[in-house]
Amino acid sequence: MEQMIKEIAGDLQRIKEEKPLIHHITNFVVMNETANVTLCLGALPVMAHAKDEVAEMVSFAGALLLNIGTLTTELVDSMVIAGKRANELSIPVILDPVGAGATKLRTDASRRILDEVAIAIIRGNSAEIGVLAGAGGEIKGVEAVGKDEKIVDVARGLAAREKCVVSVTGPEDIITDGERVALVKNGDPMMATITGTGCMSTTITAGFASIQKDYLKAATGALVTFGIAGEKAATMTRGKPGSFHAALYDSVYAVDYDIILKEAKLELVLPVKA
Repeated sequence: MEQMIKEIAGDLQRIKEEKPLIHHITNFVVMNETANVTLCLGALPVMAHAKDEVAEMVSFAGALLLNIGTLTTELVDSMVIAGKRANELSIPVILDPVGAGATKLRTDASRRILDEVAIAIIRGNSAEIGVLAGAGGEIKGVEAVGKDEKIVDVARGLAAREKCVVSVTGPEDIITDGERVALVKNGDPMMATITGTGCMSTTITAGFASIQKDYLKAATGALVTFGIAGEKAATMTRGKPGSFHAALYDSVYAVDYDIILKEAKLELVLPVKA
């Protein structure tokens, strides 16, 4: 465990040094938030959605992020075009299936992307992951409601089926590649009081995936980093959501190698060998 935390700290340092470009085809509600948090992490954001340029733009990127939060059929076409080009170039693709299960369009779009693009990491809440896994999930708008006691097994099944990493954010974050399971216990309830923190966590995941090719480690490192930032922002702002929003950027910017080593709360569950 200590070695993995050191790797996460080293990956964060590499992001700050190498400044990878993260190509977003994303949710209009959080575009500003995800651009800012990408910069605070140390990476560089670009938001390019047009079908005429996405294949060209993704060729310059370290990772491609697909977020279906404000969806149109034309946007899905752009996502598939960009995703296929990223696959050709071995650029990791991260999918955020925002609100999958809330409407037929969102569910069908998520499934089309999974069918046509090789995804490195799916990052969602428990309801979105349950829907994609075929296990169901209760969702209101784009928010998960209720609690799925079997989400670890559901996530492992989806990861194994799609041959990717599944990252489930919640009170305790769960990351799995179908065999290994990492549990991240960093974070704060204040992160649920503002819009976009799920999308921000996906952006940070793309940042880590751009430099760490073990995608379980990349997804885990992202949620450790963002969780620590959330804890620090909450301490600074004492229950004030507006102030918390601004402090969250400051805290992501401030997390560094030594803070990761000191404050990561991580458990790794290895597969049982027969």
